[in-house]
Amino acid sequence: MSAPVPAPTPDDDLLRRVARGEPTAWREVVQRYERLVRARVRGFRLQPADAEDAVAGTWLRLAQHADRIQHAERLAGWLSTVAGRECLRLLDRSAHAGIPVADVGELLTDAVPGPEHRAVSAEVAREVRGLVAALPSRRRELLAALFADEPWTYERITADIGIPMGSIGPTRARALAQLRAAVTERGLRAG
Repeated sequence: MSAPVPAPTPDDDLLRRVARGEPTAWREVVQRYERLVRARVRGFRLQPADAEDAVAGTWLRLAQHADRIQHAERLAGWLSTVAGRECLRLLDRSAHAGIPVADVGELLTDAVPGPEHRAVSAEVAREVRGLVAALPSRRRELLAALFADEPWTYERITADIGIPMGSIGPTRARALAQLRAAVTERGLRAG
């Protein structure tokens, strides 16, 4: 007599349908696990754009590997692990885009700014605030939301400012480009 075959879990069927590319299966898997994925990503305290990239990357990995996941009952753990890896990948990319180790010593030589440096920096900060205030209101509001001490989520930006989620990144890029051009035009430098 052979051992009884366990009944398929709801995730078994769901993964098979996702692997076949069924839109209803995708909606169902996202509805079922989106909170888990977003909670895992939130724990890494990424910038909003990077957090959205990590969430999207997690769903992309599921699309690429849905047919290879052997234990559907562990899908929640798999998604959590993948979301964490996506966050680490983004953090690693950010870390490598920073200051080369050889240049750190040069930065540390003048670690305590003198009064002249503080005065110039304060003046530059005032001018930049003025340039930000001159931006169109939607761009100004978006930058304030994204660079607040506790950055807003894309959902909150969409609800409160009215910028569609898919337009937040491009609007941010245009706002920063406009601000960068104004700063360059004024010849502003911090110190």
